[in-house]
Amino acid sequence: MILFLSMTIFISMTLTLISFWLPLMTPSTEKLSPYECGFDPLASARLPYSMRFFLVAILFLLFDLEIALLLPSPWAIQLSNPIMTLMWASVILILLTLGFIYEWVQGALEWAE
Repeated sequence: MILFLSMTIFISMTLTLISFWLPLMTPSTEKLSPYECGFDPLASARLPYSMRFFLVAILFLLFDLEIALLLPSPWAIQLSNPIMTLMWASVILILLTLGFIYEWVQGALEWAE
């Protein structure tokens, strides 16, 4: 066990040190400038990103995760103590509902200003 742990630490530290040592990059203006097939860029490479879209995407991910957490609930009811499963499922639902209400009150879901 100790041998396994020491080898793991040794390998991870070695790989970390190699990752810092290997690149040895020297940034210059030529290397940092954008390249578009040999031409000067016509516009900025950064596109504007809607913060409201980002918030809606994060909310979608949270509720998608909620569904993933609650999907095993019907199988967990067959366990010897289904009360604990229902309690944790209720806690998850309550927390996510409170978060959704908070986002709604703060106006994160309104597109028109």
